[in-house]
Amino acid sequence: MKSINLESQRSREAIRATNLCKVYPNGTEALKDVSLTVRDNEFVVVIGLSGAGKSTLLRSLNRLIRPTSGELALFGEDVTRVNGRRLKQVRRRVGMIFQQFNLVRRLSVLENVLVGRLRFNASPLRHGMSLLRRFPKAEREFAFDCLKQVGIEDLAFRRADALSGGQQQRVAIARALAQEPEVFLADEPIASLDPRSSELVMQTLKRIHEERGIPVLVNLHHIDFAQRYGKRILGMAKGELIFDGGCRDLNEEAVSTIYGDKAEEALQELSAA
Repeated sequence: MKSINLESQRSREAIRATNLCKVYPNGTEALKDVSLTVRDNEFVVVIGLSGAGKSTLLRSLNRLIRPTSGELALFGEDVTRVNGRRLKQVRRRVGMIFQQFNLVRRLSVLENVLVGRLRFNASPLRHGMSLLRRFPKAEREFAFDCLKQVGIEDLAFRRADALSGGQQQRVAIARALAQEPEVFLADEPIASLDPRSSELVMQTLKRIHEERGIPVLVNLHHIDFAQRYGKRILGMAKGELIFDGGCRDLNEEAVSTIYGDKAEEALQELSAA
């Protein structure tokens, strides 16, 4: 895994969303004409109230959700309507991290990383071997290196369900790293964690971004973490993208616009940051 100096390379467009809309069967408009571009040297934090459309946006960018209308491009390639094998290839390029970790609790930490890797590139034989928990030496070494990247290689042989929430989230990050993704998306990765674990997870994402040159787009409830870690901050409300700026642009007026009648609590976080 080579480190990449972001300053030594010209940035390129990683994600382009154009007029994305998502209407669910019950009529809920989760996304309303959302357009944005994310470049490969950016660490972007998306903030907003629950129900603002943050999760729908990230799941649309990973094509876990198909937009109702609009266009989505990944590194210049239109992926709006891909399906089947091509959709699987697109998802491999995008590492996705969820709030609930989604680990196989009875497997070891190392096996969770291996399973995450093999689901994208396993032949029928290798898939069968993985069911028997038999993995090639090269794959095991690669997975162990991913655990080193997130600082938990010492936990490689412990069961996933024996770990703390913060440790499990770092396993999930290592599993996403094992895909060798070109983009990282994280949907509320610290929502259920204590402050220290939250800090470790955000530091891990930041280090991966800086050392490996992977663009990161992360949804957060915590505005103080958004301001400390985001190079760029997006604000969403009622399915619309209503703020796009740097952390210094996130002033009282902007917070009030994004959070509406819930702005007071957010402003307290902002003043404490």
